[in-house]
Amino acid sequence: MRTPLVAGNWKMHGSLTSIQELLGGIIGGLGDPGNENGPETVPEIVVFPPFPYLQNVSELLAGTRVSWGGQDLSEYPSGAHTGEVAAGMLKDFGCSHVLVGHSERRALYGDTDARVAAKFQAAVGAGLIPVLCVGETLTEREQGITEDVVGRQLDAVLDVAGIEGFGRAVVAYEPVWAIGTGLTATPEQAQAVHAWIRGKLEATDATIASCLRVLYGGSVNASNAAELFSMTDIDGGLVGGASLQAEEFLEIYEAAA
Repeated sequence: MRTPLVAGNWKMHGSLTSIQELLGGIIGGLGDPGNENGPETVPEIVVFPPFPYLQNVSELLAGTRVSWGGQDLSEYPSGAHTGEVAAGMLKDFGCSHVLVGHSERRALYGDTDARVAAKFQAAVGAGLIPVLCVGETLTEREQGITEDVVGRQLDAVLDVAGIEGFGRAVVAYEPVWAIGTGLTATPEQAQAVHAWIRGKLEATDATIASCLRVLYGGSVNASNAAELFSMTDIDGGLVGGASLQAEEFLEIYEAAA
């Protein structure tokens, strides 16, 4: 059984005060980790704060059930790369996960498929769990090439890291047209792509594919989470704006349970 995962991407939001309040609300609301279906079904929870707050977040979350990670990383371990953050630096602050290839990094900051693959490999090599983001734009969906686009993005990583690289990774399907637009893929639309992703990887290694968690990342909120998470191949969510409100984020978490 795949353990559900709910991840909160804070993007470029937050302050020392707001983060302390947010995490206080999340920690206080999690309660008893017990679950009537057994401990293996208790969802995991991870947050991705902006880099400057990693120290504060690591202190606030130490000893809790909430993990934390970086929103991005460099493909290089060190060097003259002003403004970049290396995998080892994330490890120094207790990060367990890192986002790789988020649609905003691809669209706004020029992360190519090749660079995303290199970042994925850097994360795996450092012992971080990469959350690989893949997805299509509205134009690409309307052209009927969703599988071509997502397949290309997966193939770039497979060529560098192999199927073995997905052994400790997470994939997040984020239809770009449903991020911050108020639009959301129907559960059936999302399930179709999730199943296709799993099927593509299953052709190479059925065991890894069956264990791989595939999250939905297109405007998940408290009102649609339960229906999305009820789909067979949707193993949780990569949550954006809703993760900045403790009460709503906890409702999404409960839906994953």
